[in-house]
Amino acid sequence: MQQIFHEIKINTKGQGLYDFTNQTILWLNKQKVSNGILNINILHTSASLVIQENADPDVLHDLKNFFDKLAPMNNKLYKHTTEGEDDMPAHIRSALTQTQLSIPVRNKKLALGVWQEIYLYEHKAYSHKRNVLLHLLGE
Repeated sequence: MQQIFHEIKINTKGQGLYDFTNQTILWLNKQKVSNGILNINILHTSASLVIQENADPDVLHDLKNFFDKLAPMNNKLYKHTTEGEDDMPAHIRSALTQTQLSIPVRNKKLALGVWQEIYLYEHKAYSHKRNVLLHLLGE
């Protein structure tokens, strides 16, 4: 049994979904683990992780529109406003999505569906440098 850690840095350009599946696969291909589990954690409280469709960009567009309605950027709605109008909505969106994913690894491949990709979901309005921790456990 092996445990391997790796950190991926992702530069965002504001709100949106940033696909980092290929970066993850490239790193996984260099490891000696064939079967196991890959745990992925985002090390931030105003961004999150999602597995989502990669075929139709309308899905990502509609997700953004949904969250804009669910947690709007309006300082009149929130007490926590010192970091800007995007901060509290970003925390709400992060709480409603995921900050950790677990994906099986089988025969050196991520066990994802045919249309699934791994995304960092940036909830802040401006660019950020985000850190995602990969933790591979297997043999």
